[in-house]
Amino acid sequence: MSANKTDTLLRWLIAITVVFALALTLIVFGSSDIKGLSIPQQMQLRNQALTATAIVFLGLAVMTNAYYAAKRAEAMQKNAIAAEKNIEISIANTKLTQDRLVTERFMAAITQLGHERIETRTGAIYVLERIAQEFPQEHWTIMEILAAFVRENTPIREDELANGEELRSIDLSRHRNKERQTEQKSQEASPKIRRDVQAALTVMGRRNFLQEQDNQKLDLRHTDIRRADLMGANLQRADLRGADLCGANLRNANLYGADLEGAKLTESILYEATLQKANLRGANLCWANLNRVNLCWSNLRGANLLGASLRAANLQEANLYKANLQQATLKVANLSGAKLFLANLQGAKLGKANLHLCGLIGANLSGANLNAANLSGANLNAAKLHHTEVFFANLTEASLTEADLYKANLMGTNLNKTIFYQADLSWANLMGANFLDANLCDVKLEGAVLTGAKNLESQQLRMALGDYRTTRLPDYVEAPIHWRQSS
Repeated sequence: MSANKTDTLLRWLIAITVVFALALTLIVFGSSDIKGLSIPQQMQLRNQALTATAIVFLGLAVMTNAYYAAKRAEAMQKNAIAAEKNIEISIANTKLTQDRLVTERFMAAITQLGHERIETRTGAIYVLERIAQEFPQEHWTIMEILAAFVRENTPIREDELANGEELRSIDLSRHRNKERQTEQKSQEASPKIRRDVQAALTVMGRRNFLQEQDNQKLDLRHTDIRRADLMGANLQRADLRGADLCGANLRNANLYGADLEGAKLTESILYEATLQKANLRGANLCWANLNRVNLCWSNLRGANLLGASLRAANLQEANLYKANLQQATLKVANLSGAKLFLANLQGAKLGKANLHLCGLIGANLSGANLNAANLSGANLNAAKLHHTEVFFANLTEASLTEADLYKANLMGTNLNKTIFYQADLSWANLMGANFLDANLCDVKLEGAVLTGAKNLESQQLRMALGDYRTTRLPDYVEAPIHWRQSS
């Protein structure tokens, strides 16, 4: 209670006291003239006077107690304000002391990062991690310092460029083993990553990502961090352009939205890693383990995935334009809606893969395995599928205009409403295939085997270009007349 309020209360108490005193005086004077009254009336009047007097004194006592209570409350409030100010001063002094200690620890750790002993440098890195955890305001500054430490100590040298950046598709069987042996020798010759650099990467990988803003990204461009252990590391939105991560362990790592353009990830382990919306344009992922990896909406344009294992990987809506997927394993992978225009999938294993609505215009699938794959609605115009295994696959409503299916195996394939306009199915195996409403206009069927085919109508064959002697048809249809005449 403030002093003004206390003074007001005091004035009211004085006024009430005066009123009570006047009332008491009137009662006393009024009760003095009681001689003319009877004894009971005199006693009643005196009792009333005494009661009124008691009430007046009780009121005075209450007023006095209220006054002193107000004074005590005012004193307590003043003490509370003084205590609060003391606490504020104490907190400010503590913060100043804390800031000074943090600054001293921070500067000491920074100085030790340049120490000649690796143990001292490693210890300084973990001290910085502790400071980042205890003082969130220093978090991003410390992460930038550690990233700069890695960049400064692991730059990529021109004489250490990885061999086999682009593998030729010509004579693959002869060159593949040679290239892989060269790459393995390069991996064995490369030194193990330094302990202090590994410690810095570990600290950055387990940082609290929630403390960072959208524009804050780890800068690890053009760093040589081959064979680094980044298992389960959080590298969201990290800038790893041109970085060398060959042989690195990135199992279960979070690389959501990371920029890995031109990065080298040969034989790296990315099992169950998250690469959703990541940029891997032109990256080298030869023989990498990408099983069960999440690459949804990622950019793999021109990436080299030669011999990579992508079993059960999620590549939904991914951009694989002109990517090299020779001999890659994509069994049970989800490539729904992926863009594989002009991609090289020679010898790739795509058994039971989901290629629904996939764009494969001009893609090279020669010798690939697409057994039991889902290619419904896929665009395979001008694609190369000669000697390709596609039996029991689903090609419902797929488009194979001008596609090359020479000697392809399409046994038991569902070709419902499939468009084969001007496609080459010469010497292809189409036994037991379902041709319901398939478009065979100007399709080459010379030497093709269609025995046991289902829903194949004479009208479809009349539009096709078959050979009376070599094209083998089901028993329920006869070769068109113009096939006989041309023979």
